[in-house]
Parts: sequence; structure tokens; C-alpha cells
Amino acid sequence: MHQKRIGRELAAFMFLFLVLCGTQNAYSSGFAIYTQGASALGQADSVIAHTDSPSSVFFNPALINKLEGTHIESGTTLIFPSREFKSDITGEDDETEDSMFYPSTVYVTHEFNEKISAGLGIFTPFGLATTWDDDWEGRYIATKSEMKTFNINPVVSYQILPNVSIAGGVDVLVLDTTLEKKINLSGFGLPDANQEFDGDGNGVGYNFGIVYDVNKDISFGASYRSEIKVDIEGDSDFDLPSVTPSPLRALFPDTDGKTDITLPQQVHVGVCYKGFDRLTLETTLRWEGWSSFDELKVDFDHPIAGSNESTTEKDWQNTYSANFGAKYQLKDWIALLGGYLYGGNPVPDKTFDPVVPDANTHLFTFGTSLKIKNFKIDLAYAYQLLEGRSKSNSVDDNSSDGFLNAATSTNGKYETDLHMVGISVGYNF
Repeated sequence: MHQKRIGRELAAFMFLFLVLCGTQNAYSSGFAIYTQGASALGQADSVIAHTDSPSSVFFNPALINKLEGTHIESGTTLIFPSREFKSDITGEDDETEDSMFYPSTVYVTHEFNEKISAGLGIFTPFGLATTWDDDWEGRYIATKSEMKTFNINPVVSYQILPNVSIAGGVDVLVLDTTLEKKINLSGFGLPDANQEFDGDGNGVGYNFGIVYDVNKDISFGASYRSEIKVDIEGDSDFDLPSVTPSPLRALFPDTDGKTDITLPQQVHVGVCYKGFDRLTLETTLRWEGWSSFDELKVDFDHPIAGSNESTTEKDWQNTYSANFGAKYQLKDWIALLGGYLYGGNPVPDKTFDPVVPDANTHLFTFGTSLKIKNFKIDLAYAYQLLEGRSKSNSVDDNSSDGFLNAATSTNGKYETDLHMVGISVGYNF
């Protein structure tokens, strides 16, 4: 009874921890987030064919069949991004505002018997946060872009053979977004106006996984997450200079609007080898269907500057990434973790912009896993370096007019890196 009471209290604490922390945003590929557990992060997310954590609900739910008893885990990752821009026009440097993000997770798994297990995950699979100064060169493209998501993901795993398990689950996703930019009114002798679109929506998807133990040393795992279409409803508000004349003010009414976004399908495939004493190795391949993000179209109930819609071409591309991870069981109570990931980016040159200035990425990780009685504590550090990328396209303050306004194009060089510190605390009984 005492152990059950401790488990209930710990579960309540972890849920409260997640609610208080919220789900801030960070980048991984496009605006997908893979900081879903410190143990996984320490191995560069090479955890598709083996597990010691209930975060497998996210990575490959078929693996939860290997977790005995009941497991509860909560965690967060502190992310410190740095993004710089050097203008081709002025030669001046700009950078995004200093910030810290902390996408957080809660996972619970329970073994009903040797064949059936179930789990629940609450996490952030997608997110976006970029804030530039209000007076920077690209203020007419974007000053603030933010997207938050919550995903509630129940799963069930079933062992169909002694060495094969399968699993499936449902994704219930809630999304909230804010997009801000400036409007150039200098032609009317006025300072910039501000436009802000706030919206929210939800969508439903599914995920499934499989794990096959070829023998005692080699395992194969694969998992799939479906596309999720999210219909977003919101409102667009304008903050115009106080001296704006009425005819001009009438062109920018506050109005409701709607849009939609299709979040990409994701496929993971991994092979794990445990033939070395105390050493577990895994290599993983990830595919993401970013071609679902072909445009961002917002429809307004009332016309803005004479138009009832705003369409931005995206034309993103599908991407691959490859990762390698290692876990060395130094002692029964402590393990060392390490990994590397190389990932492609989905943003083509022709639509590359400062909202999501993504690039090919290198991720270097290490960490440790500690077991203290029924508790498990995972710690990880990761450094993500995005390759420098230059923007030289016609995306500017009005990319649909067919003309390049060099002064507002933000053409130039973008440099980005991130430091990440992950911690997860788990309890099993």
C-alpha cells in the first residue's frame, strides 16, 4: 500500500510539473521536435529498436512490451538557441532575442501480462519560436512566429510472437499559434503598423510500431506517425499609428480568419546490436514527409488591403536523417550515453525565409543514466549546429507581387546553433 501511495503521489507531481512548465518550442527538422526524453537525447534518438524508458511511446510504442511493471517518467529539455543574420544589403548583423525553451514530457506505461502492455504520452511533437527585433531588416516578413502543440497519445502493445511485438495508438493534437509582422506605411508618411494573427485548432492522427528480436544480440524496430491536419481558427488584429487617417485605417480592419496546416508523417527504422559486453549500439534512419507543407494560406472574413486571403508559398521537401547512438553500462546503477545525428532540412532555397531559417544539421550528444532503487534519472547534453545558409531569393515584404524589394528581402547569411540540457526522472513499481 505504501508503494502504491508513493506511485500515485509521484504521478500527480509529474502531471503538475508538465502543466506548470508548459510546452515551449524549439527546432529539430522544420518545426518537428525530438527532445522527447533525456535518455533518448543522450543517444541522439537512436532508440527505435531498444529501450529502457517509457518515452518509447513516442519513438516506437512496440518497445513498451519490454518494460516490466508500471513506469512513470517526466522530463524537460532546456534549449538555448542562437541565431544570427548578416545582411547582403547593409552588411549589418541582426540576431534573434535571447530565449530559453523547455519542451516537457510525461509518459506512463503498464504491463498487464507478458503479452499486453499499454502506455500514455503527453508531449510536444511540433513547435516553432522565432522572435526578431521590431526594427530589423525583415520586419515586414516576420517579427514573431510561434507555434505550440500538445499531443495526447494512448498506445497498446501486443506480443504476437515470443520475439515480435506490435503496437498502435491515437494522437490527439492541440495547436496554438501566433504570427506577427510589421506593415510598411512609410509611403503615407507614417511609422510601421503591427499585424498579429492568433489562432488555435486541433487534429487527430495515429501511430504504430513493430520490434523484431532477430536473436539475443540483434533487434530491428520500425515506427510510423501519420499526417495530422489541423484546422485553425483565429483573428487578425492591427495596431495602427494613432494619426492614421480613416480611409487608410479602413483597409486594415480587425477580422476573424482561418487557415489549416498538415503536419508531416514520420517513419523511423532502427537496428540495435547488444553483442558486446555492457555495450548497446543502434543506428537509425528517419524520414519526414514535409511535402505536406506546400503553402500557408489564411482566409479573412473581411478584406485586408482589398484582399480576403493571404497566401505564402512554402513548397517544402521530404527529408532524411541518420543517427547513431551508444549506451555503455559502466556499473549496474550507472550507464554512459553518446550519439551523433546528421539531418537534412525541408526548406528549399526559393522559399527560405527568416520564419523557419532551417539548414542541414549536426547533433552531438552525451549523457548518463542513473538508477537509485526504483528511481531512474537521465541527464543529457546536446549541441546542435546548423550549417551556415545564405538566402538569395525574392521572398520579401510582398513575395506574391513578383518583384524583389532588396531592402526588405533579408537576403544574406544565417548562422544557427543550439545548446540543450535534458533531464528525465522516472519511477517504476
